[in-house]
Amino acid sequence: MNLSSLLFYTTLITGTLISISSSSWLIMWIGLEMNLMSFVPIINKDKTPYESEASMKYFLIQAMASMMLLAAVLSAEMMNNINNWQNLILISALLMKMGAAPFHLWFPNVMQGLSWINCFILMTWQKIAPMVMTSYQLFNNKFINSIIILSVVVGAVGGMNQTSIRKMMAYSSISHIGWMLTAMLMSGSYWMLYFIMYIMLNMAVIMIMNKYAMFQLQQIFNTKMETTTKFTMFTGMLSLAGLPPFLGFLPKWMIIQNMIMFQEYLVIMIMVMTTLITLYFYLRMMYSAFTLSNQSGTMLNENKNKTVLMISISISLLGIPLISMINLY
Repeated sequence: MNLSSLLFYTTLITGTLISISSSSWLIMWIGLEMNLMSFVPIINKDKTPYESEASMKYFLIQAMASMMLLAAVLSAEMMNNINNWQNLILISALLMKMGAAPFHLWFPNVMQGLSWINCFILMTWQKIAPMVMTSYQLFNNKFINSIIILSVVVGAVGGMNQTSIRKMMAYSSISHIGWMLTAMLMSGSYWMLYFIMYIMLNMAVIMIMNKYAMFQLQQIFNTKMETTTKFTMFTGMLSLAGLPPFLGFLPKWMIIQNMIMFQEYLVIMIMVMTTLITLYFYLRMMYSAFTLSNQSGTMLNENKNKTVLMISISISLLGIPLISMINLY
């Protein structure tokens, strides 16, 4: 970690904190710009062609979204109130910044060119400011409902044919945005709980991917790994997909219960069905890696540090006691 990296990470965090703590839309916009101008050099740290392409795409999309946001805010300031069109443009700009469908096309392509650590930042930290800003102007209308349905459908269908793990994670993230927006419509605390669990599950999967430098499905099939490592990685992925009784199912369960209580049957049915498709493409990958291409032999003996595996599997299996406790109450 050199001084320039320290500076960029500090301003990245500061930009987000300015955006979520400000009461003025213009100051929020300044925070978003600080965050953007810090993340671009972090992406392009090793200056490989993939990173340069990803940083350029990310910058152009974010700059366009910022321009839309600023136009909506300034026109609302001039008229001293915010009408439906200005609200629509403002929400669309924020949805574009976080990569929700149908403004998602940049997201998998940018993810493809990033290191695992930067993928983690893009999927978690970079969503905080746009999400919080969206919550200020979020109303339960047809536009938001259509965004939620589109996000879960695109997230499920888009990940079907992928051979790149990073692109699969990107489409999974788009699907989770739909669930997070639904949680936000109910209450801020639901969204916060979902988001914290999403960060933990992403961390559990990405720690292992980063440790073993896995980027393509073929690597999972062909890499000689201990069964423990494979089991840990796939437990994390099943949890991220929302399979009961793992941790990832818990926030989804709460949202399903609340949606049924509010009689939003059609939307929640679409969301559950698309989650099953997401679960299918994760299961397909795991089934192949565990049975058809299981390369780990009896002679393989790894004496590496198991800390990463222990943290990862602990996060994934945390849901089992939590779900049992909720059932008791």
